[in-house]
Amino acid sequence: MLNASDLPDDIETLKRLIIDQQSALSEQSHEVESLRTEIEHLRLLIAKLRRLQFGRSSERLDERIGQLELLVEELEATRAERAPSLAAAPAPAPENRPARRALPKHLPRESVEHTPACSCPECGGTMKKIGEDVAEVLEYVPASFKVIRHVRPKLACASCQRIVQEPAPSRPIARGIAGPGLLAHILVAKYCDHLPLYRQSQIYAREGVALERSTLADCVGGAAALLDPLIEALARYVVASPYLHGDDIPLPVLEPGRGKTKTGRLWTYVRDGRPHADSAAPAVLFYYSPDRRGDHPESHLKRFAGILHADGYAGFERLYEAGRIQEAACWAHVRRKFYEIFESSKSAVAAEALARIGKLYEIEEAIRGRPPDERQAVRQARAVPCLEDLKAWLEGTLAQVSAKSTLATAIRYALSRWAALVRYHDDGRIEIDNNAAERALRAVALGRKNYLFAGADAGGERAAAIYSLIGTAKLNGLDPEAYLREVLARIADHPINRIEELLPWRLAVESQPPLRRAA
Repeated sequence: MLNASDLPDDIETLKRLIIDQQSALSEQSHEVESLRTEIEHLRLLIAKLRRLQFGRSSERLDERIGQLELLVEELEATRAERAPSLAAAPAPAPENRPARRALPKHLPRESVEHTPACSCPECGGTMKKIGEDVAEVLEYVPASFKVIRHVRPKLACASCQRIVQEPAPSRPIARGIAGPGLLAHILVAKYCDHLPLYRQSQIYAREGVALERSTLADCVGGAAALLDPLIEALARYVVASPYLHGDDIPLPVLEPGRGKTKTGRLWTYVRDGRPHADSAAPAVLFYYSPDRRGDHPESHLKRFAGILHADGYAGFERLYEAGRIQEAACWAHVRRKFYEIFESSKSAVAAEALARIGKLYEIEEAIRGRPPDERQAVRQARAVPCLEDLKAWLEGTLAQVSAKSTLATAIRYALSRWAALVRYHDDGRIEIDNNAAERALRAVALGRKNYLFAGADAGGERAAAIYSLIGTAKLNGLDPEAYLREVLARIADHPINRIEELLPWRLAVESQPPLRRAA
């Protein structure tokens, strides 16, 4: 910024200087406006791509959205960098941006008072307070390590010389250096925030704490072994439900000694009755398997009897054949097939199918959270006629389109699964789709991008266990790190026959401070 003493005295020179500055400001203003327009365009493109994500998103689409979001971040940073120099320029038209949220009330406040001099700078008189302006700035204080020293004095009796000392407190991992808070942080950073151990090691090194990746791996393995009884208790709770959502996702796994990866599977089973006003706590269970053979879900669900929401995976067929488990198919899968056709060809037939399926979802939106009997009554009155018309329309349309077309394939998929697709209208506990399981798998899809692959089959099993606890904590509105910290502080000394007391919804009730996430 120029000072008055730096300005030339010559009027013509001053005029040229002003003209040059106006020209520079105008050019910079155009640049900022161009950046704003490009940012708005990218935001619209991201919103469009997100609308394509129905149910489980494709990895390619996720990657494209991630790239665009990074580009928006860079452009916004560039615009912010350019904007300060335009403070004196005319204000551009206001952007249609959401109002800034108030800073969370639960955060601690630190006040810094900027008090002017007590005497008037004009006449030297005494000043008095007539009010104040307050502006809040959100600051970040880096997480810190601390060492807890457990000191156990030895006391000797002066009369009999007996020595007394308190027993050493138990540690989550015997002879381990990590406390429950650090163990919880490592697990959540790896399985919730998707930070591989080598990256965590680098972060800790910047804070002056040397924790090798091998040490962190020992922490993960030791904590997983400690949590194993709790996982078994969670599994018993999940399969005791009369209804489950089930799905699976591929997971690349390194084959030791070969330097290549194979494709393992992560299976998920979700118990969540909140859409039909069930008061039982929601929970999610993950299993790992080295392949996708049908005997894996058969083993996972050997103690389950009831309704299974699932896609058309053939491996589930043996479960349905036994009669112990009923299939509830997923309308989201049906809708997705027509949506992809519409997006690629703007087919009027696909658009009609989407509109008809959309009516079914409108009915579901109106009855979400209501008891099963109310949901069933509304579905019988409103959804059944729509479903009957839809089936007749699909059958008539199938006779008119090419048997080899993608439309015919989508229609045959719906008709071949019709009994399982319409089962939901006779039972208020059944959902219209399997999106609960697909939501549970999103965390795994994000983690795969960072991990690239699991280190071995044992790593896949370990990941499944920790995903189960973190996912269940989230479903119950808990902070996963606070929950795991509390569990790891207790579980080594907790009676095994009362292990259910450490399940998320049980521990949250009596824990102080509360483990709930801030709203």
